[in-house]
Amino acid sequence: MADTTDSKVTGETNFAPRKPSWRYIGPGIVVAATGVGAGDLVATLIAGSNFGYTLLWAAVIGCLVKISLAEAAGRWHLSTGSTLFDGWASLGRWTTWFFAVYVVIWGFVYGAAAMSSSALPLQALFPDVMDLEWWAIACGLVGLVFVWFNKYAVFEKVMTVLVGVMFVVTVYLAIRVTPNLPDAFAGLLPVLPDEKDSILNTLGLIGGVGGTITLAAYGYWVNAKGWTNTGWMKVMRLDNRVAYLTTGIFVVAMLFVGAELLHSANVAIASGDKGLIQLSDILEHEYGSATAKFFLIGFFATSFTSLIGVWHGVSLMFADFVARYRDREGAADSGQEVASGSRERSWPFRVYLLWLTFPPMVLLFQGQPFRLVILYGVLGAAFLPFLAGTLMWLLNTSRTPSQWRNGPLSNAMLAIAGLLFLVLCVKQIWDQPWSEFF
Repeated sequence: MADTTDSKVTGETNFAPRKPSWRYIGPGIVVAATGVGAGDLVATLIAGSNFGYTLLWAAVIGCLVKISLAEAAGRWHLSTGSTLFDGWASLGRWTTWFFAVYVVIWGFVYGAAAMSSSALPLQALFPDVMDLEWWAIACGLVGLVFVWFNKYAVFEKVMTVLVGVMFVVTVYLAIRVTPNLPDAFAGLLPVLPDEKDSILNTLGLIGGVGGTITLAAYGYWVNAKGWTNTGWMKVMRLDNRVAYLTTGIFVVAMLFVGAELLHSANVAIASGDKGLIQLSDILEHEYGSATAKFFLIGFFATSFTSLIGVWHGVSLMFADFVARYRDREGAADSGQEVASGSRERSWPFRVYLLWLTFPPMVLLFQGQPFRLVILYGVLGAAFLPFLAGTLMWLLNTSRTPSQWRNGPLSNAMLAIAGLLFLVLCVKQIWDQPWSEFF
């Protein structure tokens, strides 16, 4: 732990700052890998295929917005020594109810989606081995065993390797399609496409860059790394910037592929993970089977990092939720508890791991219940406005030491994020087929 000195003026504890260094980078790589899933790549591909380079600026803004959210979550953990759920609990019981409902429904549906997404490239690579459902079950079980028996340090190393695979594949594809760099630079100018619903499509691309609940999990991974006080603040901020620089590279690379390979040839692909299987077929036709297989390996790395990232990060949050609920007074050193690894060995952590793995297997064979999917969509859309709003609340009040409260820039970025996600949330709720729900 860093050395400390007590300030007689403020009564706060100041920690000797760690010098930012690349050797400390870790949680940022984890949040980037988890946040960029197959769905994000497809959304960016479709944006590139529909609008060329026009919305490149929106992808960049999406990364900046998420930087502000993740930085705020990490700053809360380091400045208070408490976890994000401690902060939420201090705002009232409504946060507990929202999180409890969200984490149960979201985990059930997401578990099936993550397993299926990881299975698709494996079935494409090995088509005669077994059916998609069994590949999905195998992926879920591998993720369960890996997270169950390994602590954060091993988890981070494996995620780093898989991010390396993702990076090499996406950058290779971006170079392979020979991007039009003058058009790409022109795409950094904030221009809306001349299409119907262009504003909503643009907001959707901004909001869809890199993660939902994984942004909240970032603070927990910061603690799990062993960063538990303000001495790590500069390190965390460097780590967070690396996270979204990495995310930006993934997203921009796939937009290049969409713009050059699909937009120029007027080729449309399906939304959802199956769009990436279509892309592999197009790559095979254009560049040969080796490039297609290389892409499928990157597709698997993208999907599987999201799977094990959620298996670890959200289970860690659930374990903290249960611990906080059992100890209603809260613990001032809950960040230290996460850092000690005790949360990863706790029964709530493992119960939620099982919840993410086994019940969703039913959905692999029977399909997703209609009403459950609607609730999943609504709760998922509501989470980021909830996160942005509560972080603004926590970081502008006495719950946060004065030195680490929001400044004008942080408040502006969180306000923009909150308004953006609120608009997207309202659109998501409005678009649901409610007449068929009842």
